[in-house]
Amino acid sequence: MSFSANVKEELSRINIFGNIEIVEAELYGYLLTINGKEKKIKFLTENEYNINRLNKLLNRLEINYDIKMQGKNYLITFNKSDVNLENLDFENVDIQRGLVRGAFLGSGSITDPNTRYHLEIRLENEEGRKKLVEIISNFEIKVKVLDRKYSYSIYIKDGEEISKFLALIGANSSVLKYEDIRVLKETKNNVNRKVNCETANLNKTVTASVIQVQAIEKIIKQKRFNTLPKNLQEIASLRLENPDATLAELGKMLKTPIGKSGVNHRLKKIIEISED
Repeated sequence: MSFSANVKEELSRINIFGNIEIVEAELYGYLLTINGKEKKIKFLTENEYNINRLNKLLNRLEINYDIKMQGKNYLITFNKSDVNLENLDFENVDIQRGLVRGAFLGSGSITDPNTRYHLEIRLENEEGRKKLVEIISNFEIKVKVLDRKYSYSIYIKDGEEISKFLALIGANSSVLKYEDIRVLKETKNNVNRKVNCETANLNKTVTASVIQVQAIEKIIKQKRFNTLPKNLQEIASLRLENPDATLAELGKMLKTPIGKSGVNHRLKKIIEISED
């Protein structure tokens, strides 16, 4: 089962049926994701937890409906005129949470965090999109909007924001799983970045050392080594003896230690002399 399906399974088990207003709010969220222009409201899904949840909402509100299979999908149909959700208190936090949960159940999806961070809810009308964005933003969750030709989407691509969204709609177990994956993934990414950085620095050091050694050997071959100033002779000898050492390490080996920039200056001077 996908991560998205697991989230919807968890949400479908939340018991809200003792509070008729939250039931109405969740149904309202579902309706935001459905084309409500027709007299008949039709909801199609392949997710059995999803259809069972909508089934329970309609039963609790005593709304008559018809349910049947259409291929591998469940199709539930009911009359728009039987739905009356005009008196919802949208200032109520529990009502807002229920509405957002219903919208996610209706057409939401979440990508497995092992792959990437992406949560999306598709909506059928601009009014519904504005309502949902307004409510989610009230909980300081950052969402982005994508307006298509015939539909609208809100989406989140930040892992931390997705965790906050899951907590908002009551998917508490899914939040823990999501965070476990996210923390492990971020740790691996940080380690990989550090290894890549260290590898790049090592490659840079090795490449520079090869150039420096070649320059010193050229000077020796031309029998010009003894003509070098004493400070350049000293650093050249150390480089030949320690081809893998960093500039900072070479600086500490000198009779009179100097810093990385000082070593770099002397070795650059040797390269210039070798090219003369």
